[in-house]
Amino acid sequence: MVSTLFSHIEMIQGNNPWGKVLDAGSGINSLNWISQLKSESWTAVTCAINMKADIQQIISAKQRPQDSLLLGNWADSDFMVNERFDTVIAHYLLGAVDGFVPYWQIPLLYRLKSLTLNWLYFTGLEPYVPYNASCRAGHLVVSIGRLRDACLLLAGERPYREYPADWVIYHVQQMGFEIVDLKHYPINYGHNWLIGQMEMCRQRISRLVDRQLSMTMLEHINQLEQQALVCIAQQGSLKHGADYVIYVKLAK
Repeated sequence: MVSTLFSHIEMIQGNNPWGKVLDAGSGINSLNWISQLKSESWTAVTCAINMKADIQQIISAKQRPQDSLLLGNWADSDFMVNERFDTVIAHYLLGAVDGFVPYWQIPLLYRLKSLTLNWLYFTGLEPYVPYNASCRAGHLVVSIGRLRDACLLLAGERPYREYPADWVIYHVQQMGFEIVDLKHYPINYGHNWLIGQMEMCRQRISRLVDRQLSMTMLEHINQLEQQALVCIAQQGSLKHGADYVIYVKLAK
């Protein structure tokens, strides 16, 4: 099943040819979708070795001779320096890059510009962790996000840092892009998301040397998980926040 965000991109693209496609921050979901498009070729890039292995295992049957999955980092100025693509997809890339190359979002935008011949699509998540929520479900989502980020930091890892659509639009306009389309989609967080977030927290907390802190955090994880499960059972999901799709092209 194609996600709502990818379906929206397909609707915007319409009958325009995809041409050569770049999945600039590849993951299993984005490349599964891109591999189904009628493109001339696709190139997928990830800087995570484990992710590359996972993607390769799943996508190998769909990969054509002209397609490629690469391990690379956009902060490397020599990486794909002479490549150009008709369509560039940056799927949650701006938020994820902070986990690998901190504070490098604006240089990344310039790299994406240099790679783009025609169309550039951003998907992203409106930041929610720093902000308080006014409803029960929203409060739970924010609490889970804050707990997840705290666990990552305590384990010596960097959490992702999401950027709002307004921030993206401002900076790409400064770079000479024209904003063609912006669409927000409300998020309904379900059972699978909750379990995934809680397991991530438990895995990170298990690494702590301070066992008393680890036990206290684990108790909090369990309590928050139970509260969220009750809310999902009553409301069907945790409704809070929004994803976005931004479609830009180089201004003439």
